[in-house]
Amino acid sequence: MNTLYLVCFVLGFVLSVLAAFTGLGRLHIGHIHFGHAHAKVHAHAKAGGQLSALNGITLPAFLCWFGGAGYLLHQYSPFYAPLVLLLAVIAGLAGAGIIYMALFRFLIPHERVLSPEDTRMDGVVARISDEIRAGGIGEIIFSQTGARRSAAARSESGTPIARGTEVVVLRYVRGVAYVSPLNELLP
Repeated sequence: MNTLYLVCFVLGFVLSVLAAFTGLGRLHIGHIHFGHAHAKVHAHAKAGGQLSALNGITLPAFLCWFGGAGYLLHQYSPFYAPLVLLLAVIAGLAGAGIIYMALFRFLIPHERVLSPEDTRMDGVVARISDEIRAGGIGEIIFSQTGARRSAAARSESGTPIARGTEVVVLRYVRGVAYVSPLNELLP
């Protein structure tokens, strides 16, 4: 039984690492598909996905916890083999359940796919955080997609712009925002 538990542990661990680093959360075995997202469309056109509890992340987690707990209990406890097997299954289900709850109930539902419009820089209002000297590069701070961000910036006209000035990004080329003071653009 120790060999079975060790093989399950190592296989579960290796598959868990592969799933974590390669995104192999969906598992396809013949015509059986585990982990496909089923989209639900609500009245407000808000789409959400739900992943099956049997997927390419929770199954390896089950194997890893089952094998690890089974090996430790079989090797170091006074319990008989049937009780060790039952406790190992319970440990595997608990481990897979913890992973499922952490990932698919708390983390993934709060993620969303960004569109190019969400991260478009043209027209963004920002504040100069590091002075832009004549013909030089400074830094701007702005809010985008609910987060505070910064970017390198140049003056569109080549004139200096003082720290704290509100500016508008006119274009964004190769990681540098070309800006103009907001008060110059307003009538």
